[in-house]
Amino acid sequence: MPNICFYFQVHQPRRIKKYPIFNIGKDHEYFNDESQTDLNNRKVFRKVSDKCYLPANKIMLDLLRDNPEFKISYSLSGIFLEQAKEYYPEVIESFKKLVNTGQVELLSETYYHSLAALYSEDEFRSQVDMHREIIKELFNVSPKVFRNTELIYNNHIAYLAENMGFDGIITEGVDDILGWRSPNFIYKPKGREKIKLLLKNYKLSDDIAFRFSARDWEGWPLTANKFSDWISSHNGSGELINLFMDYETFGEHQWEETGIFEFLKHLPKEIFKNKDNGF
Repeated sequence: MPNICFYFQVHQPRRIKKYPIFNIGKDHEYFNDESQTDLNNRKVFRKVSDKCYLPANKIMLDLLRDNPEFKISYSLSGIFLEQAKEYYPEVIESFKKLVNTGQVELLSETYYHSLAALYSEDEFRSQVDMHREIIKELFNVSPKVFRNTELIYNNHIAYLAENMGFDGIITEGVDDILGWRSPNFIYKPKGREKIKLLLKNYKLSDDIAFRFSARDWEGWPLTANKFSDWISSHNGSGELINLFMDYETFGEHQWEETGIFEFLKHLPKEIFKNKDNGF
C-alpha cells in the first residue's frame, strides 16, 4: 500500500534592480520594488498569485473538504511570506484556510531559500529559527519535517536537522546514490537514530511538473486516471510515493490552458478508487 506524499515548494525571490557601480555607498535599496517594469516585485507576485496561488489554493481547499483522507504539505519560504503580507494578504489567508482543515502540513526551511547549509552553520541555524518564527506567527504550527533549499542534502545537514528537533528531512531520490534501491521507502541517514529520510520519486513528480504539457512525450495527454494507474502499479513494491514539486506547476509553469487544474481536481478521487492507496 503506497501512501502518496504531496509536497509543494512555494517561493518567490525578490528581484534585484539595475544597480550601477556609481550607486555604491549612496543607494541602499537593492530590490526592484518600485520600478514600472514587468519585473517589479509587486507585479510579479500578484501575477503569479492570480495565475497559481489563489486558484490552486481554492481547488485544494475544495479537494480537502470533499476528501477527508486527502493530505498535502507545503514549504513556504520566509521571503515568499514577506511579499505575500506586503503585496497580497489574501494569499496568506488562503493558505491559512488550508492549514485550518487539519489535513495540511507545513515544512521548515531556510528563511531566505538560501545555500547557508553549505557555508555557515550559524547562519543556517539562524535562518531556520527565523522561518520557524514566521510560521508560528502566521499559522500557529511548529513544523516537524525539514527541507533544505532545492532539496540539497548531505549526512551532516541531516545531523543538524536532527539536533534542531526535526523528525524528518526530504531530498532527491538520486539514482547514482540509490543504486538498486527504490525511493519509495523510508530511509535513515547514516549515523542518525531518530530523523527519517524521505526521497523524491523524481520520475512521477516530473511527469506532472515538467512533462504535463509536452505533446512529444509518450505519456501525453496525462489524465488523472492514467496517473492514478501509474501510482497503483507500485502496490507491493514500496511504502510511499513522494511527489515533490514547485507549487507554481499549477497555473504558472503549466498554464491553465494545458488542463493542469482539471487534472488536479480529479486526481484524489481517481487515486482513491484503488482502496490500497492513501495519502
